Amino acid sequence: MTEPLQIGGIALDPLAVMLGLAGTVVVLLAALLIVFMVMLGRRRTDARAQDEQMAELKVRLQTLAEASNSSHSQLQRAVNERLDRISHRVGSDLTTTAQRTNESIAKLHERLAVIDTAQKNLTDLSSNMMSLQQILANKQSRGAFGQMRMETIIKDGLPVGHYTFQATLSNGKRPDCLLHMPNNEAGVVIDAKFPLEGFEAFRVARGEQEQKEAGRRIKVDVAKHIDDMAAKYFITGETQDNAILFVPSESVYADLAEHFPDLVQRAHRARIVICAPNMLMLAVQTMQAILKDVKMREQAGLIQKEVAMLCDDISRLGDRVGNLQNHFAQANKDIDQIVTSSDKISKRGRKIENLDFEQSPAEVAQSQSGPRITRGPEQAERRSQADLLAGE
Repeated sequence: MTEPLQIGGIALDPLAVMLGLAGTVVVLLAALLIVFMVMLGRRRTDARAQDEQMAELKVRLQTLAEASNSSHSQLQRAVNERLDRISHRVGSDLTTTAQRTNESIAKLHERLAVIDTAQKNLTDLSSNMMSLQQILANKQSRGAFGQMRMETIIKDGLPVGHYTFQATLSNGKRPDCLLHMPNNEAGVVIDAKFPLEGFEAFRVARGEQEQKEAGRRIKVDVAKHIDDMAAKYFITGETQDNAILFVPSESVYADLAEHFPDLVQRAHRARIVICAPNMLMLAVQTMQAILKDVKMREQAGLIQKEVAMLCDDISRLGDRVGNLQNHFAQANKDIDQIVTSSDKISKRGRKIENLDFEQSPAEVAQSQSGPRITRGPEQAERRSQADLLAGE
């Protein structure tokens, strides 16, 4: 036998204690088993719920996958369509840009060609200007240049025979041109040897001193040339009292009129007219009008004779028109008589149509008989003519 255990003041049987512990353990095990079974049942329920959730989740995932695939295909199709449109637009824009670029390049080439042509023209013009400066630098060449321009204007404006180039005067002098005036033996002298050296120096002068020196030279040269013309070209009965000094450049004439008005006044006092190309052309046109007027005056007698003959023709035309009018009046009268006779014929035809054949001859004669008028020979003849026209 086991001895009882003493705990505090209480004696405990070890077997009872063990049995109590064993019972407690059994109860605990039972409780654990119950808890395990409950938990196992819950796990199975949870597993079924999870399986259902997983199935539902799988269905949802499949639906989502299908929707995603559909959206992806739609998105891809939309992206492809957008890319196609963008590609087409980009291609069209590139084509248009290329065409515009080609057109711009073509226009640029054309403009470059025009610029090249203009540059070539400028080069030729500069070379011509250099040659012109060389011509103007030489006195003889300058005179030939002025002579050529003056001759061109004269030849274009006046008929042959009304001018002479390099004519020799009675004093042995030879002006550049002599214009022959109508009904006057005295001609108009034109001189084309205008001094241009001073004007060239005046134009390229840089300082005030150089400009004054060039102006002094111009005054001396032009005044001397005016005096020489007045001494050489004014001959009574052979030349007019006025002469023309031709300036071959409009710019030189403008400088002369602007900066040297005293020289212009001196030329006027010397009865010498300084003319630029435009003024000479105007003078030539005025002379051309004078020549036309003179020719018309020369033909005035012939014109009067032709006018008198024209008046006679008009008078004869008036007589013939009167005769024609009389013929028309007679023709109208004859036509009226013909119309009258036609009316009478129509009336007699209607009477014949309405004639009553049942009447006796005496009644017909009585209806047709009437007062008769005694006519003279002329009236009888006219009546017979009218009866013939009426068919009676």
